[in-house]
Amino acid sequence: MQDVLCVWFGSSGFDRSAEGLLGAGQRIAATTKGKLHSLVLGKGDNGSRAAAIADSVQIADQLSLDAYSPEEALAVITSVAKSLSPGAVLFANDAYSQELAPRLAYRLGGSAIGDAADVVAEGDILKVTRSVYGGKAVAVYHLERRPSVAWIRARAQAAATPRSTQAEIKHIATSADPNAATRLLERQTEAHEGVRLEDARWIISGGRGLGGPEPFEQLKELADTIGAQVAASRAACDAGWVPPSWQVGQTGKRVAPDLYLAVAISGASQHLIGIADAKVVAAINTDQHAPIFKHCQFGIVEDYKKVVSLLKEKLQALKG
Repeated sequence: MQDVLCVWFGSSGFDRSAEGLLGAGQRIAATTKGKLHSLVLGKGDNGSRAAAIADSVQIADQLSLDAYSPEEALAVITSVAKSLSPGAVLFANDAYSQELAPRLAYRLGGSAIGDAADVVAEGDILKVTRSVYGGKAVAVYHLERRPSVAWIRARAQAAATPRSTQAEIKHIATSADPNAATRLLERQTEAHEGVRLEDARWIISGGRGLGGPEPFEQLKELADTIGAQVAASRAACDAGWVPPSWQVGQTGKRVAPDLYLAVAISGASQHLIGIADAKVVAAINTDQHAPIFKHCQFGIVEDYKKVVSLLKEKLQALKG
């Protein structure tokens, strides 16, 4: 284990995910006395903030990468990784990274793992800690085949420490692979308002116990009072009450807000995995034995109808 390469998509700019990703890479590079390299795919991030942290910054800002082209992205990452020969390649925990990480490891002859809560280096081995059995246990994996390719819970990582000098920023050209095995036939974009759930500082989330789509309007009004984002459990999304993009959990989005308010969510292990990195969890539920109460710092055993409107009034008064 020597150098570390961190890869992310520039469309979100240098967000919390990029900060945490470089933070994890910086700590591994410091342990192994190697260099930290960064690769940004697509436009949106000019690399200036990464240049204050990494030893080298490369940007592939072709327009085709903005909309995510898996074959082209994989080709450029493979090319950069082969030229740098890093001991570890780190991605964030977005859908694109989850697709690219195992494919990159295969092309480089390395090993791959996902959903890493923690990554540390011991000699030439990358040790990865992650949840198993639906979040009921924790396992530590040793990746012995280099390079070690992992996508990590970047937003749960401490941010990197800036250096006193700026690294050179290099723009590189890419081109689509004419022999690519896949072709993009159609692209659908879902309209989105406000901050992404992955970047939200405050989240108010509803579950099956709300009973239908109408109560989510109440949660939206409460969220607007404090500038929070609205999310949901899988049951609420599967019922069609809210869009699938609102789903938080093992098969949805993993979030790391300062506050996560779970309203009428029982707290199945799959949902708890998605909020494991939240700093504070609060819950409102009529069932005092709901699992969510074992994993929250604040809880109210009551019908949400009696709490949400009162909470909104109190918050509005405080704002006033």
